[in-house]
Amino acid sequence: MATPDAGLPGAEGSEQAPWAQLEAPARLLLQALQAGPEGARRGLGVLRALGRRGWEPFDWGRLLEALCREEPVVQGPDGRLELKPLLLRLPQICQRNLMSLLMAVRPSLPESGLLSVLQIAQQDLAPDPDAWLRALGELLRRDLGVGTSMEGASPLSKKCHRQLQSLCRGLGPGGRRLKSPQSPDPEEEDNRDSQQPGKRRKESEEEAASPEGKRVPKRFRCWEEEEDDEEERPEHKSLESLADGGGASPIKDQPVMGPKTGQDGSSLEDAKGLAESLELPKAIQDQLPRLQQLLKTLEEGLEGLEDAPPVELQLLHECSPSQMDLLCTQLQLPQLSDLGLLQLCTWLLALSPDLSLSNATVLTRSLFLGRILSLTSSASRLLTTALTSFCAKYTYPVCRALLDPVLQAQGTGPAQTELLCCLVKAESLEPDAQVLMLGQILELPWKEEIFLVLQSLLERQVEMTPEKFSVLMEKLCKKGLAATTSMAYAKLMLTVMTKYQANITETQRLGLAMALEPNTTFLRKSLQAALKHLGS
Repeated sequence: MATPDAGLPGAEGSEQAPWAQLEAPARLLLQALQAGPEGARRGLGVLRALGRRGWEPFDWGRLLEALCREEPVVQGPDGRLELKPLLLRLPQICQRNLMSLLMAVRPSLPESGLLSVLQIAQQDLAPDPDAWLRALGELLRRDLGVGTSMEGASPLSKKCHRQLQSLCRGLGPGGRRLKSPQSPDPEEEDNRDSQQPGKRRKESEEEAASPEGKRVPKRFRCWEEEEDDEEERPEHKSLESLADGGGASPIKDQPVMGPKTGQDGSSLEDAKGLAESLELPKAIQDQLPRLQQLLKTLEEGLEGLEDAPPVELQLLHECSPSQMDLLCTQLQLPQLSDLGLLQLCTWLLALSPDLSLSNATVLTRSLFLGRILSLTSSASRLLTTALTSFCAKYTYPVCRALLDPVLQAQGTGPAQTELLCCLVKAESLEPDAQVLMLGQILELPWKEEIFLVLQSLLERQVEMTPEKFSVLMEKLCKKGLAATTSMAYAKLMLTVMTKYQANITETQRLGLAMALEPNTTFLRKSLQAALKHLGS
């Protein structure tokens, strides 16, 4: 155990970071948060990478507790020791990005630990407290339903208020028709409610009272339009990127996806928010005819088409997931031929920056799901190539929008199963992608089609943690009595016993023996031989 002075800033001979004594996942996360304005986004990437590599779920409770833990630090020129929590010992950019990340993943955080962190941040006695940290802390407290010192107080600083008012006055006559927050126009407030600070306060209160919290990402987008502070703008962009990252952030995993999401008793503002979310951005509307013509060209043939993605596709980055869903419908993407699909996927994969996980999930559903479910014979080579190449880059969206729905659909047959087997065996899949697919399959209720897909995946000798392997063995052994005549189950058993024999414990071997006992397939003798080899 390190001595108290070992990690003290200013202690002689010490160059350790404040988080040096934390566990590896927490250290990696805080190091990523040091990366300037993009730190919050990189932190989210670290969380996704940890999940893909088979680590235990990130323990937010322990990290929040560590941020509140006081340790002695050297303060001032006289070298006096003071107790200071880890949160206040972090560099300012790290604190900013940490608060941004906490905002993005707030639904997955333990409230008690988050409240303790916010209390410490609020008690910071620095002579010049950071306005951005103050604003993020205020928003987090509101999301938790915690009152502030001044009822209805704005999280914006006075300087930001002045800049916002100046911007509104400048845009009032001929720009976006924004009004000063001191004199809101009711009609404008209805039409552009997200651009009024007063309106935003009202929305924040409603969001705190609502269990879904679906409007949080919209708040970030509106702030980016309103504020014109060059020093704060990079953080706003980072927050917007986090909100659009979908897969990893619970906030964006709850978008309004269509009219069916509305419920009886919804407020007028919720209805207006739904209508707004189902409108394409003007830039997309203006380019819609060109996008339609582009897809028509794909259907007519690929001669003369460039390999680089057309500039019109860059506009996809401006869509929220619900708007992307609407755009896919208007472009009739499910009706593309397999040849057109392959070329479109080639362009999508070449886009820079990458699509957000949420938008990639919507595109996966639109481009592939209906096409695959309607198969009555083996998939074409064009469709197989398009799917495997798209999955290699956007594995999580494919798992979420395709793998689970197809495997659980009532009409899944040999054609669908054959295509999924080709997908999981694709050489282009990285080990991390294989682990992610395995995790998704282990969560599903097993049936005949899943036996076939899982056996194809395990042929690749997927690297998995002992915990994940234990889940696999437990489910495999439990299915023995129900799958006594299944050849697919027998092949899966044989693959596990031959490819993963070094991983099988004595307890698991006994479980396999019990599962094998009632098996009546012609592979029974091969299974018994493999089982005997395990005990030798």
